[in-house]
Amino acid sequence: MMASNGKNACGVNGDVPSASLNGTKEAFANKSHSAGVNGVAKEETSKLQNGGTGAERFTFSPEPTLEDIRRMQAEFTDERDWNQFHQPRNLLLAMVGEVGEVSELFQWKGEVAEGLPSWTESEREQLAQELSDVMIYLVELAEKCHVDLPQAVLRKMALNRLKYPASKVHGSAKKYTEYKD
Repeated sequence: MMASNGKNACGVNGDVPSASLNGTKEAFANKSHSAGVNGVAKEETSKLQNGGTGAERFTFSPEPTLEDIRRMQAEFTDERDWNQFHQPRNLLLAMVGEVGEVSELFQWKGEVAEGLPSWTESEREQLAQELSDVMIYLVELAEKCHVDLPQAVLRKMALNRLKYPASKVHGSAKKYTEYKD
């Protein structure tokens, strides 16, 4: 179960030029969202890009932001005087425990289809709670380690684009070290 903080995710700086992100920042900024069920949003007209199936692509709602989540968790933790327990190692171990709880929900189910159509509403809500716990711990761990998580994601996506160029890896699950030029 979750009880953690989430102070300002500051520190590790490293703005990546938007050109190296192949439009990543702009792609995130230009999405249109519509309200969904249980705080879940769906993009209004976006189609799946692989295979053109015509199905709508799932999207998150625009709020709260990671910074909003960090701030809410920081207030929650401060109100309870729990910062003394929320050091990086403890947060990491707590997050791993929560990942284990997510794993339990999938255990013995075999492969499940996207959107979890065979899951009950209760199972979906339990998954939402456990994934939220993982995310809260992740955001707080990043904060305690002074990693600006949104900027780190942008840098990592730029690196992934270099390691896995679409022209070379399309349709393959091989690791980048297995590709030959």
